Amino acid sequence: MIRTSFECVAALALLVPAATAQQNQNFDPNPGNAEIHVLAAQGNVYMLVGPGGNITVQAANDGVLLVDTQFAPLADKIVAAIRTLSKGPIRYIVDTHYHGDHTGGNEALRKAGSTITGGNVSADIRDSAEGAQIIAHQNVMNRMSAPSGAQAPTPSAAWPTDTYLGDEKDLFFNGEGIQIIHIPNAHTDGDSIVFFRRSDVISTGDLFTTTNYPVIDLDAGGNIQGIVAGLQKIVDLIIPVYGQEGGTLVIPGHGRLCDLGDVIEYREMTTIIRDRVQDMVNKGMTLEQVKAAKPTLDYDPLYGSDSGFWTTDKFVEAVYKSLKKQGA
Repeated sequence: MIRTSFECVAALALLVPAATAQQNQNFDPNPGNAEIHVLAAQGNVYMLVGPGGNITVQAANDGVLLVDTQFAPLADKIVAAIRTLSKGPIRYIVDTHYHGDHTGGNEALRKAGSTITGGNVSADIRDSAEGAQIIAHQNVMNRMSAPSGAQAPTPSAAWPTDTYLGDEKDLFFNGEGIQIIHIPNAHTDGDSIVFFRRSDVISTGDLFTTTNYPVIDLDAGGNIQGIVAGLQKIVDLIIPVYGQEGGTLVIPGHGRLCDLGDVIEYREMTTIIRDRVQDMVNKGMTLEQVKAAKPTLDYDPLYGSDSGFWTTDKFVEAVYKSLKKQGA
């Protein structure tokens, strides 16, 4: 008998307790307890795994480019891990969004690097040829800084030094083209994914993870529709090897190294839950009624959690509020 994907996941829910299936990531930034692990992706691109979000490292003759920086207290260990890959200077840091588990090390890692000046990768005036250049969407800068006279949530030395507006910013570094692509109103309103075209690796930030349901930061412009659109954008960029695993690899914001099949499964899960909640919204159900209906039940063994910063209830509530806001 051939089972649908819905039936297969439902069967898994009966076999695997949520507590064992959920992959809880360690968010302890204490450098005494933390370890930074290095995993080769492909080409010039590597993945650093530890507390906080995954770090993507592109390293070759021109130096080092980082995507995200985890937590500040881990900076020395992160630099030590990078030095196992390259002795070259850290030239660029790309922030996929503004959350502290992805930007906390910005200040320290920027100081550990140096900016390229001249050519088609000229430094921003704020860099003054000192420290690595931090690139992000303008909305990341808006959320890390503050209006004149107000207290900023992060120190100015951690802010982006080069921001972009619109859909994309392009670089050429270490012999390959790099596309920094804005995904509007998804995890936040400042999300970027980073596509290393020659190495054929995509770094997604928290738009895509393997450890939990999509985190939707409603206060920062996040929206379930943007999550679905962003996951589809990743799928559109991936070219698999026909008939076997391989092709474009994907480094998620949290979790393991992935390929096309992993992203498709996550996109399908997100789309199905969105559609279920949308149907309940259309029927006039309240948030409490939607939660009681358990629209995520068959996926909870893989992605659900009753504790921590992002529970299943919080995810359902964020989806519901996204769709209600859109309807309004």
